[in-house]
Amino acid sequence: MSEETPSTAARIGRLLDEILEVEFSFLHTGEIAAELARLPSDQQKLILDWTRRMATTNVQIAYQFALRAREALQRMENEMLSDWCLHAMDLYDAEGLRPALEVIRDLEGYLESGRLRAAGALFEEVAPVLGSFVQGLSGRRLQLEADEAAWTDGEVLYLPQVVAVFEEAEANFQLCKAMATHLWARTRYGTLNVDPARLEEGTLPWFQALETLRLDALVARELPGLHRQMVALQGRFGGEWPGELADLRERLLAGGAEESLRLLHRFAGRPPPRLPPWAGEMRLQEAWAARRGRLLRDEARFREALRLIAEEMAEGERRPQRFELRQRTESEHDLPELELVHADQVVPVPEQVKQLMISIQLDLTAIPEEYLQPAGPGEYDAALLREEAPDPDEVWAGAYHEEGAFFYDEWDFGRQSYRKNWCVLREHELKPGDAAFFERTLAKYRGLVKSLHRTFEVLRGEDRVLRRQPHGEEVDIDAFVEAWGDRQMGLEMSDRLFSRLHKDERNIAVLFMVDMSGSTKGWINEAEREALVLLAQSLEILGDRYAIYGFSGWARKRCEVYRVKDFDQPLSDEVKASIAGIEPRDYTRMGAPIRHFTRMLAEVEARTKLLVTLSDGKPDDYDHYYRGEYGIEDTRQALFEARMAGIHPYCITIDREGADYLPHLYGKASYVVLDDVARLPLKVSDIYRKITT
Repeated sequence: MSEETPSTAARIGRLLDEILEVEFSFLHTGEIAAELARLPSDQQKLILDWTRRMATTNVQIAYQFALRAREALQRMENEMLSDWCLHAMDLYDAEGLRPALEVIRDLEGYLESGRLRAAGALFEEVAPVLGSFVQGLSGRRLQLEADEAAWTDGEVLYLPQVVAVFEEAEANFQLCKAMATHLWARTRYGTLNVDPARLEEGTLPWFQALETLRLDALVARELPGLHRQMVALQGRFGGEWPGELADLRERLLAGGAEESLRLLHRFAGRPPPRLPPWAGEMRLQEAWAARRGRLLRDEARFREALRLIAEEMAEGERRPQRFELRQRTESEHDLPELELVHADQVVPVPEQVKQLMISIQLDLTAIPEEYLQPAGPGEYDAALLREEAPDPDEVWAGAYHEEGAFFYDEWDFGRQSYRKNWCVLREHELKPGDAAFFERTLAKYRGLVKSLHRTFEVLRGEDRVLRRQPHGEEVDIDAFVEAWGDRQMGLEMSDRLFSRLHKDERNIAVLFMVDMSGSTKGWINEAEREALVLLAQSLEILGDRYAIYGFSGWARKRCEVYRVKDFDQPLSDEVKASIAGIEPRDYTRMGAPIRHFTRMLAEVEARTKLLVTLSDGKPDDYDHYYRGEYGIEDTRQALFEARMAGIHPYCITIDREGADYLPHLYGKASYVVLDDVARLPLKVSDIYRKITT
C-alpha cells in the first residue's frame, strides 16, 4: 500500500480534473484523488487509464467509476474490472446513460453477474458459430436472435443474451449449442404444427415435457455425438427422465407430436417433471401465428415460381397447366427429396424454390395438390411475393428503425475497444446515369486506350522462366555451372538443372471502393468516373474478377454503399450506365464500408484479393468526434482486419495531404498520391498493373 502524500493526491487530482473536464460542482475530485493516493502506483495507473477511456464515452460514467474504483479493485481481479468498464460502455452505446450508470453504481450486483459473464456464453460471441452450425442442419433456414429466454417461432431461434449455468465457459457454450439444436428440432419434427387451441388449459407444461423427451430421442438418433454431450450436461444439471416417461420414448418416436397430445390425459393434475436445461420456453401461440403467415407466403411464392417456370417452358410449346412431384429419395428419418416433373421430364428448379418446398413440407408434411398449379396473373397480393427486407430508401422514412441492415463494430481508440454493432450500413442500387458517358470517355482517351490494350494483352499472356527445375525444356546454364563446381569439390550434384516456361494463371479478385462524399463534387467526380471506365476496359482484357461499389454516409446510422458492379456481373450496358451514375453525396465514414467489403471479398474464391480505394481525402463525417484521430484510427483498424482476412488494401488518392496520414493507415508501400486530379484517369490503370504483378 502506498503512503498518501499531498503531492501524490494533488497530482492525481490534477489528472482527474483534466480527464473529467471538471465543470460541475458535484465532481469532488479531491476526495477521489485522496483515496487513490493510498493505492500502489500500478493500481493508480490502472484506474486513471480506465477513467480516461470511459471519459471518451461519457464523463458521468467515468466519474461514477472513479468513485468506486478503489473498492472495486479490492473485490475483483483486473480482468473483471476491465469487463465491468467495457460492459458499462457497451450498455451506454446500446441503451443510453441510465442503464450504464446503474451498472457502475451497483457494484454488488455486477460482482454477482460479472462472475457469471466471465464464464458465461455470450450471444454476441456464440451466434456466429451456432449460426453456421444451424444452417448445416436439415430443414428450413433459420435465423438466430437474442432474447431473455430460449424459444422459437419456427423461423427464428431465440437464445439468451448470456448462458451461465455452469462455471466453465466450454460447458456453457455446449449448453447454448444444445439449446439451438433443441429449438431446431421443434421446427424440424412437427412440434410447432400443433394448434394451441387443441391443448386444454394447464396442459402446455406436460406437452412441452413429452415433446422434449421425443425431440431428445430424435437428436440422439440423428446427432449421436452431440446427444452424448447433452446427456453429460443433464447429468450435471440434475437427474434423468422419470422411468414412467422414459418408457414412452419409442411410442413418442412412432406417433410424433400427435402422440404427445394423446398422452396428455394420462398426466392430468400431476406436476410436470423438471426439464433439461436446454428446453427453454414453448410459445405455441407465437409459433402458430408465424406458421399461418408463413403458409400464405410460401404458397403464393411457390405457385408464382411455378408460373415463371411454366412461362419459360412455354416457348414454342403449350404452357404447362400443372406440375407433378416425384420422390427422388426416401428415408425413414429425413425429409424425402422431391423432384418437380412435367410430362415425365424432371424440371430444374432454383435453390430458392427448393427451400420453399422444404418449408411447405415441414409445415404440412406434404405439398398439397393445389400448390402444383401455377399462379394466374395477379392472383396474389404483391406483398406476399416480396421478400420481407424493406426497401433501403424507405427505412429512413418516418421513425428510424434498422431492419434490412448490416451492423458493424467500430473501433473507439479512446476506450481501446470496439463499439459493438455501432454502425448501420445498407446496400443501395445506384441509379443509372448518362448511357453515353462510357463511350465518350473511351473516345476522349482513345490513344491511351490503345496503349492500355497492348499493355494488358502482354500482361495477360505473359510467360515467365522458372529456373532450377528438375525437368524442363532448356538447360539452366547457371545452375549447371554451380552443380559442376559442387561435383569438382566432391559434393553431391543437384538435379535441378533445367529451366522451363510457365504461363502465369491470374487468380485475382479486386473490389474498388469509390469515394462518393460531397467533397468529390465537380472535376474530382468526373475523374473518378473516367478512371473507372478505363479500369473496367483494362480488366475485361485481363479477365480479373472485379467489383465496383461507391460509399458515402451521414453519421453512424446511415453508412451507405452503392452497387455499381458485383463480381458476377458482366460489363453490360447497365453497368456502364451505373458508372456514369456515380455522384457526390454526403460524408466519408470509411470504417464500416471497409468492413463490409472485407466481408464480401472473404466470400470470393481467389488466390489474391485486393481492396482498392479511390478517394479525395481522409475519413470524415458529420459526427464531430469521427473527424480527426477517431476516424483515422477506426479506418486503420478496419484495414488491419482486412489484412488479417488475407486481403491487400491499397489507396489511390488525390489528397495532397495524404502523405501525412496514409502511411499510418495503409503502410508505406500501399498508397499513391496524385498531385493533379486530371492525372487520375491516366494513371489508375498503370497503378493497377503494378500492384497486381
